[in-house]
Amino acid sequence: MSAEATNPASPGPVINTVPRRKARPRIDLRRLGRAALLGPTARDRLPDAIGHVAEAHRAHYPDADLEPLRRAWVLAESSHRGQMRKSGEPYITHPLAVTLILAELGAETTTLTASLLHDTVEDTEVTLDQVGEEFGAEVRYLVDGVTKLEKVDYGAAAEPETFRKMLVATGSDVRVMSIKLADRLHNMRTLGVMRPEKQARIAKVTRDVLIPLAERLGVQALKTELEDLVFAILHPEEYDHTRELIVDNSSRADDPLAEVTDEVRTVLRDAGIQAEVLIRPRHFVSVHRVARKRGRLRGADFGRLLVLVNEDADCYGVLGELHTCLKPVVSEFKDFIAVPKFNLYQSLHTAVAHTDGQVVEVLIRTHQMHKVAEAGVIALGNPYAPPSEEQQAANDGERADPTRPGWLSRLLDWQEGAPDPDTFWSTLREDLAQDREITVFRPDGGTLGLPDGATCVDAAYEQYGEDAHACIGARVNGRLATLSTVLKDGDTVQLLMGQDPASEPSREWLEHAHTPAARIAIQRWIAAHPGRADGAGAEAAEEAQSTRSAPPAPEDTPDTSTARPATPVVDQPGATVRLAGCCTPVPPDEVTGFSVRGGVVTVHRVECSAVAQMKGVGRAEVGVRWGDTTECRVTLVAESFGRPHLLADLTEAIALEGAEIVSATVEPPTQQRVRHTYTLQLPDAAHLLTLMRAMRNVPGVYDVSRAQHHNAPAF
Repeated sequence: MSAEATNPASPGPVINTVPRRKARPRIDLRRLGRAALLGPTARDRLPDAIGHVAEAHRAHYPDADLEPLRRAWVLAESSHRGQMRKSGEPYITHPLAVTLILAELGAETTTLTASLLHDTVEDTEVTLDQVGEEFGAEVRYLVDGVTKLEKVDYGAAAEPETFRKMLVATGSDVRVMSIKLADRLHNMRTLGVMRPEKQARIAKVTRDVLIPLAERLGVQALKTELEDLVFAILHPEEYDHTRELIVDNSSRADDPLAEVTDEVRTVLRDAGIQAEVLIRPRHFVSVHRVARKRGRLRGADFGRLLVLVNEDADCYGVLGELHTCLKPVVSEFKDFIAVPKFNLYQSLHTAVAHTDGQVVEVLIRTHQMHKVAEAGVIALGNPYAPPSEEQQAANDGERADPTRPGWLSRLLDWQEGAPDPDTFWSTLREDLAQDREITVFRPDGGTLGLPDGATCVDAAYEQYGEDAHACIGARVNGRLATLSTVLKDGDTVQLLMGQDPASEPSREWLEHAHTPAARIAIQRWIAAHPGRADGAGAEAAEEAQSTRSAPPAPEDTPDTSTARPATPVVDQPGATVRLAGCCTPVPPDEVTGFSVRGGVVTVHRVECSAVAQMKGVGRAEVGVRWGDTTECRVTLVAESFGRPHLLADLTEAIALEGAEIVSATVEPPTQQRVRHTYTLQLPDAAHLLTLMRAMRNVPGVYDVSRAQHHNAPAF
């Protein structure tokens, strides 16, 4: 299989009917190989062999100093001279092609210099010290990192520990991984000279490890081509079928994408918005996925529209015009500008309906956003250079440190916390296999990027690390939720944290943890505390069992102590008044009364469910109002998350408000929730709201309400 045959993204009438960016001449490896054999050129001129690299580099950095590239080329060419690739080409053509890939993506000079030298220490007599003396510490570090990566055999039995050490050695600078990805892309392009079984092995490793890493670095240009190359090797029949679909579609006379493109250009021109509108063809794997999802493909399924503008505000201007002048498919709208993806990606996504009912997807972004969408961290330039004003304004969340994006920092934290290499490796593989598709919001305005299917447990460890052991619950979109609740894109999550520094996670959290941060932190705690109780929920259950008392008496049991302090006045002379136990009314509640057996009038809060029942059976109301009273008795229910010493803290809060506990019931924990029921004697009914507020302020308590028993009313 030739390199061109394995490269579905190579120029041709099928894929690049509309190029993604300005086309550049494909590097001629054989011509460059011949140039390499001619030896180094004079110091005062740039070698012809790296002319393509210089041209691509100057397109991104017009004022770049090319002298380091010239010197790196001279050293690399002389060091590799005489070495040949399995394809029969001079070996120097490989580092040269890798460097061109990075140059076109916008890599800065230091990365390109290291790329030209990335195989010298591994395959020639050049030493790291020589590289450092000639090109400086940064280039030395990058070459050393790539050399370590080259030694990693991803399919070997020792891969977990090897990969773990590699991450530690290279994790502080993502440029190492960028060079590795470009190196793998060129090797995949020329994989046809290998035996089929070796092609398959390399393709599987590329699929399982390197493509997900390219996704996390945001280097979509590398990721999509690698996906297509892997697709061609591992699924040749499906690849050929997809190629036929693309060829058939390109031969059709009617093209809804072209028609909508013309409409969009007209709309934006009339609105006075300067924009570049392009058709962005889907790559092979993307077409294959759409075909599996939708079945029969139509013309609009083979690509998307890309609208490029100059300013962020123009993106929203374009969106407004499209939604006003064309028929939008509102369900397709997503705003990744206000909420960027974890891998730096920013864009507005929407869709409009064509006249024949086909849906055309539209991407709207600035030119800078497009550059970052294609090249990810590579487009951020030299991570050690002082940031520009534009970069400083954009520095938030994942983008604050381009040398070590947030997910990579977490990756290094995971490997430090994993109890053994195998646990880290298996967890990493699971994480790389997941698509981080959802964004959830925090009440403070921050965001969390999580994989689809993540729960509140994952959100807790994503936000707090190992401090999430103290998490006692969550509110999702303002409503109380269990930690096992699966989150959806756009949810707002408030994590409720306990105050006890000795808080412990529950083993059952492992059943609901999907991210490495959560699983490794919980497993690490369990391994360090064998035989301990099951976190706060278990201790709360034990505490609850030890303090259980009898439940309150039913409503129809006379309660003389309740009748004594409260003095309702009823419009029924001689009647005995009793406060209903189902709703425990106290001043200044709005109340009503009903006559029951024995000439007794029971007094209920007007919102009590028993009131509706009595009215439903035709029972006449008796007018009731509060007389002069100070003391009252009330039943309160406290809903809380289980944690140690919760009952003691609640009791103390009640006592500090001057209330006397007549009886208390603590139910067994359910999903780490605990329900406390207290019958309390208050010296003054006016203090009830203050008491309830004090109970709610106890850590772990999320609600305090008046008791609402559901016993049948006594008639």
